[in-house]
Amino acid sequence: MHEMNEADTGAGQPEDSQVDPQLVDEVTVAYQRLRDELSKIIIGQEEVVDQMLIALFANGHCMLEGVPGLAKTLMISSLAKCLALSFRRIQFTPDLMPSDITGTEVIQEDRTSGDRSFKFLPGPIFANVILADEINRTPPKTQAALLEAMQERHITVGGTQHDLSPPFFVLATQNPIEQEGTYPLPEAQQDRFMFKVLINYPSYQEEYTIADTTTGDVSPELSACISQSQVIAYQALIRRIPAAPEMVRYALDLVRATRPNEPGSLDFINKVVSWGAGPRAVQSLLLGAKARAVLQRRYHVAIEDIRALAAPVLRHRVVTNYSAEAEGYTTERIVEELLHCIDPNRTPFDDDECTRKVLSA
Repeated sequence: MHEMNEADTGAGQPEDSQVDPQLVDEVTVAYQRLRDELSKIIIGQEEVVDQMLIALFANGHCMLEGVPGLAKTLMISSLAKCLALSFRRIQFTPDLMPSDITGTEVIQEDRTSGDRSFKFLPGPIFANVILADEINRTPPKTQAALLEAMQERHITVGGTQHDLSPPFFVLATQNPIEQEGTYPLPEAQQDRFMFKVLINYPSYQEEYTIADTTTGDVSPELSACISQSQVIAYQALIRRIPAAPEMVRYALDLVRATRPNEPGSLDFINKVVSWGAGPRAVQSLLLGAKARAVLQRRYHVAIEDIRALAAPVLRHRVVTNYSAEAEGYTTERIVEELLHCIDPNRTPFDDDECTRKVLSA
């Protein structure tokens, strides 16, 4: 049985001497400044902005999915302008080659001696913030060029390893409705993204404001408010935020519950899920929860942090089957029902009790 303690609420001062309260305050101030700057350009979409910033401070990557015209590209380029970091945009197309992303080696001749040698010409991947625009419009071979960079923070060309300068933040966009001429991302590629963020249509008032402000002659200017060294320091701070054993077990219970045909797996998961989330999902959930706690000026991970990030962490890591489509189960519904099922105060979870919770919800 999990016993609740102060760590569940995130209250109180840090018990770990490695957590600097002054740096926590600095992060929250920087976070608010970023939000204020982005609000000059981006109307609404507060949750999307929050998840992007959490991924940034947690040193993860983010995939944004939404229909055309919802300012996915504008949102990412605006964030890059608010950060004093190098930024490159890569437009993914069917004819894009891996070397167009990573760079290539060319033969260079010394004019005085006549000697020839290979020289590496770095590609656009050598930047701090990368916009992978419409990532699903390029073949898997080219998509895979990002795999090593996203996971290892370096690339290998011609047998030589080239390190990427920290921080390294990949933001990819994809369109969910135009499937002709697209290449769905392999599960291994999707798993490298900490979050998959869904962008929905704005509200009536938000869309009115968008129409009114973007059709005038005033263009707001964005200013950089966080330096490269600050981002690196904030990312290191996130790692030092403690997570109580109860919080680690709760994150682990949620992730393991997505896996079918495992000991103690839930009946509805066995029925509608082909593959569940792997260990990287637990890491993403905990790191994201630590970042969310800090951005809310708390020194410990709380249950609310894990629950708030369960959907963006798990929605792209759970693979449903044909039964799910027939039963009307989406990954969103699966995560929602698991949040009803998995009680942080008890482990292991009980299938019958879960069924009662889902039916009564």
